[in-house]
Amino acid sequence: MELLIPRLLKIPKNSFFLFGPRGIGKTTWLNNEIKNSLFIDLLQPDQFRMLTAKPERLKELAYGNPGKKAIIIDEVQRAPELLNVVHSLIEEKKGYQFVLTGSSARKLKRSGVDLLAGRVLNMTLHPFMAAELRDKFDFEKALSRGLIPLVTMSDDPDKVLSSYAALYVREEVQMEGLVRNIGGFLRFLEVVSFSHGAVLNISNVARECGIERKVIESYISILEDLFLACRIKVFTKRAVRATVQHPKFYYFDAGVFRSLRPKGALDRPEEIDGAALEGLVLQHLIAWNAYSGAGNSIHYWRSRSGTEVDFIVYGPNVFMAIEVKNTACIRNEDLRALRSFKEEYPEAELYFLYRGNERMLINSVLCVPCVEFLNNLKPGGIS
Repeated sequence: MELLIPRLLKIPKNSFFLFGPRGIGKTTWLNNEIKNSLFIDLLQPDQFRMLTAKPERLKELAYGNPGKKAIIIDEVQRAPELLNVVHSLIEEKKGYQFVLTGSSARKLKRSGVDLLAGRVLNMTLHPFMAAELRDKFDFEKALSRGLIPLVTMSDDPDKVLSSYAALYVREEVQMEGLVRNIGGFLRFLEVVSFSHGAVLNISNVARECGIERKVIESYISILEDLFLACRIKVFTKRAVRATVQHPKFYYFDAGVFRSLRPKGALDRPEEIDGAALEGLVLQHLIAWNAYSGAGNSIHYWRSRSGTEVDFIVYGPNVFMAIEVKNTACIRNEDLRALRSFKEEYPEAELYFLYRGNERMLINSVLCVPCVEFLNNLKPGGIS
């Protein structure tokens, strides 16, 4: 496999934050896209010490390299005080473009992002999309190992994936002092994996972990701040049927979900495969939405009676209801939830994604092989 895979995210002209989890390829992508930049790596102890001791040295570096108008500060969350200097340099209007990368938004939530609001864009890099890998996209490997570039490009992807969560806990959670009970947090990572693709019941997770509910809520927020997980809310616009109110939970990558999900004699492989498939579709939808810049929102729909549609994509120019099934054949009952949604929202386009090979239109439901849908999902539309 080639060392560099072109990404679908486009470099803006303005300064921007580039967020994303560890191993997602932020630095590699920037070094390829932005030539002749001033690169500051805050993971390097000498640069970290120099700039945290005296943040004003950032100005000295900028003034000392007049030919480099693009200034990349890698892992900026390690020194949020630098953002005051960034703000000052932007206000000088000397043509600087700042690219501020981060694998955690926790330290930046209050000071940094708010400070630079309106001056710096917020962007996120996600795991590989099928459309980026093209003929290198292996659907079965994506389901089992996910699409984190650090894993995908490794000579030993299984080993890297198995240690990925531990690396995060050590380098982001433990070193930054985000939690007091590391053992409890590791237990939580396993327990909450059973909620991947399901309505999140925090009380149940707390009970299984033997940890207070408010602590579990903080743990989930930590996962979101580290870009390791997300919650999607129920779709309620113009709702006629009563719907549930709790969000659904997903790890950000199908491979990470599999690496954390305990497996035992009572676990059915098809159940884990189905959750991984659903998560793989969602991570593609999230990346597609972010790279398109269309301002769509992603939800799920579930009535009080239990009728559920996996994903609702809603925005100015799109309204899609998507059901994902880990099956090679289509049964009439598989389409029932989409039809129920159509009764309430006749404007919606209906998609049924499955493991079969045929593309069919069945009573207004477009049934598409999942691998085909993922390959055709790219900024600008779905073909």
